[in-house]
Amino acid sequence: MSNLFSFSLNPSSTSTLFHSFTTPKTFSSFKTSTPTTFKFKKPSFIASVLSTKADPQIPQTVQTFWQWLCDEGVVSSKTPVKPGVVPQGLGLVATRDISKSEVVLEVPKRFWINPDAVAASEIGNVCSGLKPWIAVALFLLREKSREDSKWKNYFEILPESTDSTVFWSEEELAELQGTQLLSTTLGVKEYVENEFLKVEAEVVLPNKKLFPFPITLDDFFWAFGILRSRAFSRLRNQNLVVIPFADLINHSDIVTTEDHAHEVRGPAGLFSWDYLFSLRSPLQLKAGEQVFIQYDLNKSNADMALDYGFIELGSNRDAFTLTLEISESDEFFADKLDIAETNGLGESAYFDIKLDRPLPPAMLPYLRLVALGGTDAFLLESIFRNAVWGHLELPVSRANEELICQVVQKACKSALSGYHTTIEEDQKLIEEGNLSTRHEMAVKIRTGEKKVLQHIEKIFAERESELDGLEYYQERRLKDLGLVGEQGEIIFWE
Repeated sequence: MSNLFSFSLNPSSTSTLFHSFTTPKTFSSFKTSTPTTFKFKKPSFIASVLSTKADPQIPQTVQTFWQWLCDEGVVSSKTPVKPGVVPQGLGLVATRDISKSEVVLEVPKRFWINPDAVAASEIGNVCSGLKPWIAVALFLLREKSREDSKWKNYFEILPESTDSTVFWSEEELAELQGTQLLSTTLGVKEYVENEFLKVEAEVVLPNKKLFPFPITLDDFFWAFGILRSRAFSRLRNQNLVVIPFADLINHSDIVTTEDHAHEVRGPAGLFSWDYLFSLRSPLQLKAGEQVFIQYDLNKSNADMALDYGFIELGSNRDAFTLTLEISESDEFFADKLDIAETNGLGESAYFDIKLDRPLPPAMLPYLRLVALGGTDAFLLESIFRNAVWGHLELPVSRANEELICQVVQKACKSALSGYHTTIEEDQKLIEEGNLSTRHEMAVKIRTGEKKVLQHIEKIFAERESELDGLEYYQERRLKDLGLVGEQGEIIFWE
């Protein structure tokens, strides 16, 4: 049972990398002298807003972009938000009081950057067989290089990079030693590089007329970072769409819902109707306050660092992904796999465990299934197939329960030994301050992971200490048959 399970990278970070875009991290190329903070709080001051007279704090590129939106009719005197200087650098602030769920912006479909825009462009044919995100990445790079692109003013305000871990140096990544985030980041970087080499050979180089400019790996990573951090999803038939103007909005943990973006039909010009991206404020705001949304309630701090380049201070997003798998060398592999698949799992299963939260409901049954063997293997027989998962939701036998407790604790200890610092050392670094943005992110992420590992280890250590007091399958079965007395004694019938 040495291969009972392992801690490893969740493959959804690579092969299905762009299946779960949510909402964008706004990261403008404009920065204030104040470093980007991790936890976004509602500002207590009136932010500077772009008014009739140009605000010197707002970059000229942003003013030009805003004027373009005005000229195109995307914003008007009725639009209740404008760009403003905020603690995060640049964001959207209310120009008047805004009620909860009030529409704050609408962007017509003709300004969206998505697979439909690619298909309708000159590179649509050569991009038709590509993964959607790769096609949109090439479209971004091509439009960025064109002086006549209708999105030219938008590209001028996009950053050259973010604080996403894919842009970290080797020295910065070294601070993530032992973390799952490091494994994920390196896996993502390898994946993106492989995709670049493939698309370069198959699409870019054979179509010099369509791509008359060099596209480097750094360029491709830039497009990847823009999509990873700014794309919206969960719209009607839209799983990958960049919305200029809407992606200026920042994230805050004070927003606890995600139902703010909608695709609606509405007027898109003086005499035209179209689909509109409509965004409603999840909070009631006063004039001058920043508009916030929630990017994704389910992302861990590691996810946030990879996608957006920031984390939250609270422990709610501290998590560790536990990977469990049924070993192919298991003599009962086929039976166990059949049971797992019948219950919505597979040969490998991934469980995101958060600090001070209960274990995921399916984790213990899956653990017991993986560890099932010896005299307990009768539960794998076909006559139990429809009921076996119900049995696995409760302790099967002392030996089975003891095994999973010991193996999980051992795995946690092994994972904890992979970090080059202790929690106490990390906390001292944080208290001392003077850390760069990325260094502080790394310290807080590795601290969070270690706390979660200790949390998991404690759960199974306590469970191991309670083994003698648990009720197992055979005892439950005897009770069901009426063969156990009130004091737990077995009743024999003559």
